[in-house]
Amino acid sequence: MSYFSSSFKLGILGGGQLGKMLLYETRKLDIYTKVMDASEDAPCRIACNEFVQGSLLDFDSVYAFGKDVDVLTIEIENVNIDALEKLEQEGIQVFPSPKELRIIQNKVTQKLFYVDHSIPTADFSRFAYASEIKESIAHGGIQLPLVWKSAQFGYDGQGVKIVQKTDDLAELPNVECLAEDLIPFKTELAVVVARNKHGEVTTYPVVEMEFHPEANQVEYVLCPARIDAKIARKAQEVALKVSEGLNHVGLLAVEMFQTQEDEILVNEVAPRPHNSGHYSIEASYTNQFEQHLRCILGLPLGNTESKVAGVMVNLVGAEGFEGPVYY
Repeated sequence: MSYFSSSFKLGILGGGQLGKMLLYETRKLDIYTKVMDASEDAPCRIACNEFVQGSLLDFDSVYAFGKDVDVLTIEIENVNIDALEKLEQEGIQVFPSPKELRIIQNKVTQKLFYVDHSIPTADFSRFAYASEIKESIAHGGIQLPLVWKSAQFGYDGQGVKIVQKTDDLAELPNVECLAEDLIPFKTELAVVVARNKHGEVTTYPVVEMEFHPEANQVEYVLCPARIDAKIARKAQEVALKVSEGLNHVGLLAVEMFQTQEDEILVNEVAPRPHNSGHYSIEASYTNQFEQHLRCILGLPLGNTESKVAGVMVNLVGAEGFEGPVYY
């Protein structure tokens, strides 16, 4: 199939900043793009060929959008998977696959996947409602402090809270969740894995992440990570094992903890371009957005080596601020 200057159409679910940075690369390759997002002010609106305003969680909206494209990808995981499954059954290429998204979209099923595939991760307990955690603590089932994670709709620090005392539980939404052991880690690491439709796979260098202690949002990403080569190899091996288990196509960002004993524990994954890979725009021979396109279009993978060391600084707006959008 010819992707360039042709009738081929790439669909992207989600019109945020990740989608917009992906569009910088589609324009270089002359790929026709269609984007859907719930917001009329979505960043992608000014950069794509077609923009559709609609809910990413609505079956009919996602299905109708996907029927009009040849390949469908995402820039956020919170999408209607039932619609993606139907589209895939009808011949639309969907990357990442709906099967993979079902595992990743729910933090509980994601953690169970790690357990089933002998992938090291922090110990956890699952709860149908957050209110059950207090009872479990009282009966010695779990102990404080712990990390609370909402099973669904967590994104970029949302849906995660460190619980130090029982009173903190009152602030949590009463939804399906998990309570995870609080790991006294040395470093938070990430590896971006790239895998194309033909099974060709490669990894970017291990990066080091520093997070805001309260907002749980990444503030700095350093490439390469300031760790021993042995630890870096171990992190890449674990990331590749996750990738193999999911059988993913596209990018897969694997976030990990380096423990005090130098073990590597998987925290969570994202099947798309990711904050931990933004440094690649300037520092790598092939940036993560071009690489994602190469993966989902079945093109040869690009060089993931760094041209120079890189640091990404994440600048976000003030908490709770709202205002008009200007481009």
